[in-house]
Amino acid sequence: MYIGIIGRKNEDKITFNQEIINVIYKYNCVPIGIIVDFNNDSNKEFNKIKNLLDMCNGFILQGGSDYYDIDILITKYLYDKNIPTLGICLGMQTMGMTFNGIMDDIDNHKSLNKYVHYIEINNNSKLYQIIKKIKILVNSRHKSYILKTDLDVAATNKIIEAIEDKNKKFFIGVQWHPESLMDENSILLFNSFFNSIKY
Repeated sequence: MYIGIIGRKNEDKITFNQEIINVIYKYNCVPIGIIVDFNNDSNKEFNKIKNLLDMCNGFILQGGSDYYDIDILITKYLYDKNIPTLGICLGMQTMGMTFNGIMDDIDNHKSLNKYVHYIEINNNSKLYQIIKKIKILVNSRHKSYILKTDLDVAATNKIIEAIEDKNKKFFIGVQWHPESLMDENSILLFNSFFNSIKY
């Protein structure tokens, strides 16, 4: 099974999150790193990588500093093709922005601590079906947040902490970094994602 990751632009480099790559290996899958030219026309660039997207059984949209038009095109394509997708931090924000989202900056959500605050999970959400808890502790290291989106809100803590479309095989975005925690809740989330790519 192949799991796609879109490289993030980081100044003059394209980067991939090693912790996410480690998780993919842990589940006996192969990470497919997709490098896009962020300076190229988004539609032309999308057409160049479309075959690579189709090769992948699932996608993890990794965190980063900024998203681009090409990220929106990719996310919408994954949604329309019902390719299992897990968005993490900026990946979640990109999912939200793809569906009429509004994003803003936030100051007090960047911490290197393992656990920072609780989130409350909507008990009607797919995320709740996976984790089976109303409240869990998470980490927090992001500079922006989603104010609104047409996707369903699955968890909050004053701000939106998780979004989803439970009608898809797997289309969930989380604001925290489960790949850094790898606790019981993170493993349940990853188990559900990797199970979804088998069907």
